[in-house]
Amino acid sequence: MSADGLFVIDAVAHPYNFAASNYGEDRLAHASSEATAELAWALVSVPHTPEYGVPREVYMRDWSVDETASMLFAESQTDAAICHHLPIYAFKDGLVSIEKTAEAREKYPNRFIGAYAGLDPLQGNGALESLHQQAQLFRPDGVKMYPTSWGPGTATNWRMDDPKVTFPILEKASEMGIKVAAIHKAVPIGPVPVTDAYGAKDVEGAATAFPDMNFEVVHGGLSFVEDTAWMLARYPNVFINLEILNIVLLRRPRRFAQILLDLLGVGGPGVMKQLMWGTGTILHHPRPTIEAFLDFEFPEDMLENSGMLGPLPQITREDKADILANNYARMHGWDIEKIKADIGTDRFTRAEGQELAAPYSTYDSQLVGA
Repeated sequence: MSADGLFVIDAVAHPYNFAASNYGEDRLAHASSEATAELAWALVSVPHTPEYGVPREVYMRDWSVDETASMLFAESQTDAAICHHLPIYAFKDGLVSIEKTAEAREKYPNRFIGAYAGLDPLQGNGALESLHQQAQLFRPDGVKMYPTSWGPGTATNWRMDDPKVTFPILEKASEMGIKVAAIHKAVPIGPVPVTDAYGAKDVEGAATAFPDMNFEVVHGGLSFVEDTAWMLARYPNVFINLEILNIVLLRRPRRFAQILLDLLGVGGPGVMKQLMWGTGTILHHPRPTIEAFLDFEFPEDMLENSGMLGPLPQITREDKADILANNYARMHGWDIEKIKADIGTDRFTRAEGQELAAPYSTYDSQLVGA
């Protein structure tokens, strides 16, 4: 642990497969996968400082689990992480395959302390069969879904509050002891209609129907922030995963401050208990965003105008500890002290005073011909 003495659980890690050969073959799937990969590349193509520059051919390829683990645990202050299989089936393998997710849990069980089963509810019984398959492979702690489903030449949106489409997934997950459902929101996946599928309101229907489950809104607040704030104030079983918001923090700290204050604006400082750190690594290098968060404070001039009924308080070290690890562990009912103890000593353990590995220094150069 080297993040100013704070423990860090990254709520979402992605050993992506950005290789062009992984793009879908029909026009719409190819366009969606290409746009998704190019959006990711845009987030890193102009680094905030030179040492975080990475060549396009290094980034836009199939990343391994080992490389993802090294970037998280050798090149950054991250202590543990969660790997998600991604059901973005505009990509042939969903963008992060089931096999990689299982590999992460098998190779690094005390670092990748959890994994989510990726599901497409519009696959109906096929989604339920996939849930059982993934449960046998890596014992999922949550399910991960996207508001758009890709079929041959089609992209169809669905809603979290649909009793016929989504509720069977949540019912089966709950029966299997899975108590967390993560849903991608706020960021459209390629050139597909947004409709109302990427907003927050449909999560409320699911959170009402399944009060014993927790709902993790990934990227919550990047858009539809007002609706998201009202939801957080009313639903203690809804949490926000700050993936991509961590990059906003690094590049535009005042913009990040405004989004965070807006999320807190209705429910007040208690909403800090519903926010969770996530980077989506490989999406962006985790280290500088962790360092930016450790240094972050709300600008005082913004606090004066914050909050619906009065100014919000300054973020504290306790708030940061909660966001970086405690809230995520509590959402799952995990003992964070046991998580720390279980990590023990491994190849990522650093001696006292040992520096982190340099950014992008641990990738497999043979894979890219470097």
